[in-house]
Amino acid sequence: MLIALLLPVCLALLVYAVVLVRAAIARRTMPNAESVLAGAVVNFFDTLGIGSFATTTAWLKFRRLVPDRLIPPTMLVGLTPPVMLESIVFLVLLGVFVDPILLFGCAIATMLGGLVGAPLVARARVWVVQLIVGIGLVLAATAYAMTNLHLFPGGGVATGLPLGLTTVAIAASFAFGILANFGVGNYAPTLVLLSLMGMDPRLCFPIMAAGGSLMGAGASVRHLNIGEVDLRIVLGLALGGIPAVLIAALVVKTLPLELLRWLVFVVVVYTAAVMFGASWKGRREHRAEAATAPVAAS
Repeated sequence: MLIALLLPVCLALLVYAVVLVRAAIARRTMPNAESVLAGAVVNFFDTLGIGSFATTTAWLKFRRLVPDRLIPPTMLVGLTPPVMLESIVFLVLLGVFVDPILLFGCAIATMLGGLVGAPLVARARVWVVQLIVGIGLVLAATAYAMTNLHLFPGGGVATGLPLGLTTVAIAASFAFGILANFGVGNYAPTLVLLSLMGMDPRLCFPIMAAGGSLMGAGASVRHLNIGEVDLRIVLGLALGGIPAVLIAALVVKTLPLELLRWLVFVVVVYTAAVMFGASWKGRREHRAEAATAPVAAS
């Protein structure tokens, strides 16, 4: 079953690479230099356990590299290659210890959720995207604080779950796949859910990474076909992230990250407040336009 999951991950990476290269050639796009640096930094610390969605959102928002509406799909497409590399590492090192039905079921469900969510975020209003991104940032900040305060569920030693809990985990993974298109990372909620169910927290990583990589590949192809991404940023995040993952996983492996998590916590909370403010302003403007539309038409 592990080989049956590694093969589609590798195939998905190949398909993604072909689609991305073709899109870059067709649009004659070169990577943005700052996004290469951003990809290296966020993916290095993602591999060591910090996470990449919230940090990338904050970077793109405050550097104004991408309009708010395009942040989630651009980020998802750009971070997918490094996440796929992470998934291969985690699957090889830890995947063999995980119940294959749980591992395969959650990974496929996350992928399907990603495919469903891709056109939803493309059609969503800007203020809706900003609101959901803000909620995702708050959840990420909560995860950082709980990790530092040692309040995360301790988990157990289980390598698998009973049928009922497995079904719940698979259904939740589908929802996490949808939300990932709106910038809500699937790592933290998956870790919390499975730990509460008694899973060994270490064995959650291949589940999270495999689901994230398949979801990212499937959703990314749809986003690239829709065209609602900034391809310059996508290329930069991917090119910077791949070597950073290898360095973090194979060379550095561990770092004292508690202080960094608190710093990221402050940045992410502030970014969430900015997103909520922009969402509130956008919603009010939308209501005002809707109220005056009939008058203008008459």
